[in-house]
This record gives sequence, structure tokens and C-alpha cells, in this order.
Amino acid sequence: MLEGKAVVRETDMPILMQSHVMELAYKALDLYEVSDCRSIALYIKQIFDEAYGPAWHCVVGKDLDLAITHFCGVLFSSMWETMEFLIFKDGTDSSESREEAIGVLQNGSLIRLGYFT
Repeated sequence: MLEGKAVVRETDMPILMQSHVMELAYKALDLYEVSDCRSIALYIKQIFDEAYGPAWHCVVGKDLDLAITHFCGVLFSSMWETMEFLIFKDGTDSSESREEAIGVLQNGSLIRLGYFT
């Protein structure tokens, strides 16, 4: 387990989703060795796919340099000491609305999960 507090580097996720990511990251760091980045990332990705629909991606490691395409409202990047976490949903299904893409529609009603820009 890493010591210290996470520093959010960049996000456009609703507040409740940000909290969910942070909770899962802490839990994953308890479940797996810090060096097992693949298992940590897979754990977070699978839970986000179940909670918010498919097409989530999670990258965990050190010294990440990435260029990605993602839906607006579904990006979260943070750092714990030397470990970096990037969680995002890509734009592979352009037929979905933004709300459908981030999983905030239930029974045709919009559920507010924080702020939307």
C-alpha cells in the first residue's frame, strides 16, 4: 500500500464518479502489490464497466505519457506518490448520448451525478 494522499491531476468526471474511482483505487492498492499494475488496472476497469457500462479503460503505472481520445465527462487522472492512475471512457460508440455514455440514464430519466459542463 502506498502512503500519503492521492493528488488529482486532471478530471472532468462528475463528483460521485471521482469518489468512486478514488475508493476503488484505494481498495485495489490494498488487494494487490503496488508493482502489480495490471491487476490494479483490471480491477478498476471491470468494476467501472459493470457500474457505468462498457468501454472503460484504466492505465496504472509510473511515468505515463499518453495521448487519448475520450468522451467529455469521463476522464480522471491522479497520482499517489510515484504511481499514476488514468481512467477514461473512449468514444467508440458515437450513437450514444453523453448521458448514456457515462451511464447516468435509468428508465429514460437523467440521474445527476454531480456537475456537467
